[in-house]
Amino acid sequence: MGGNRYIYFAGYVVLQYIVLATAWNVLGGYTGYVNFGTAAFFATGAYSALVLILAFNATLPFQILAGALAAGLLGLGIGYLTLRLRGVFFSIATLALSVVLQTVVSNWEYVGGGKGLSIIRPKPPALFPSHAEYLFVVMVLLAAASVALAWWIEHSWVGRGLAAIRDNEEAAECMGVPTLRLKLFATTLSGCLMGVAGTPFPYYVTLVEPGSVFSLDYAVNSLAMPMIGGTTTWVGPIIGAVLLGTAQQVATVTISSELNLLIVGIVLVAFVMLAPQGIVGLVQRLFRRRGA
Repeated sequence: MGGNRYIYFAGYVVLQYIVLATAWNVLGGYTGYVNFGTAAFFATGAYSALVLILAFNATLPFQILAGALAAGLLGLGIGYLTLRLRGVFFSIATLALSVVLQTVVSNWEYVGGGKGLSIIRPKPPALFPSHAEYLFVVMVLLAAASVALAWWIEHSWVGRGLAAIRDNEEAAECMGVPTLRLKLFATTLSGCLMGVAGTPFPYYVTLVEPGSVFSLDYAVNSLAMPMIGGTTTWVGPIIGAVLLGTAQQVATVTISSELNLLIVGIVLVAFVMLAPQGIVGLVQRLFRRRGA
């Protein structure tokens, strides 16, 4: 694999979607608040990293910490402003956030405005022969950390509280569940993880421009992957991201990258109609039938 760096770049994309899908699932799957603004948080991480590169030539670990903090604060702020909205109104508000941020960035000349800005990658750490391997390993660590957080949430009182909010928020409040604090926790952590996924992006593409950073792909994939894998468990987003991400990379190499969203749309419609609980739910249903 060492001679084919595309494997590392393709693996990076799949791992990036594991982080994004896991982050989306914290709010959309566990809590039941559908977020269409994934690109806004991803871009917050990417542009935070770009500003730190331009201003201080900061190292990637510092960029990741700063991107996580900025996106987490954005998630906390949006949570305070929008969590009294529910259903489609909350989803529209998050979509509007992405549009507003893209407009701001497109008119911010320091980061290249609408034309974008090219950067030069520094030398990778001595252990790695190129940035392809370095960024791949970084994304492996970020994906592992995000999945570990999702596992902890699912197996703790936090996960049970979020599930209660998803099932019936009024009943959860009556039972003493701190719904507002849990929802703010979910928006903050979800935004933080999405921002983390975006921080290595400037070194991955080297040309950072709003069209790619705010791409519709991020919003659609981060929603579709948990729904296809299963939204009620930490492993669902991983399954969806690996299956869809790999299919998209194969289609990019063999046919065209223009087919990526078409693939997602077809698979998503098929699962919504045939297996609305996702692959995990489908497997669980099959096991229950065998055991009955």
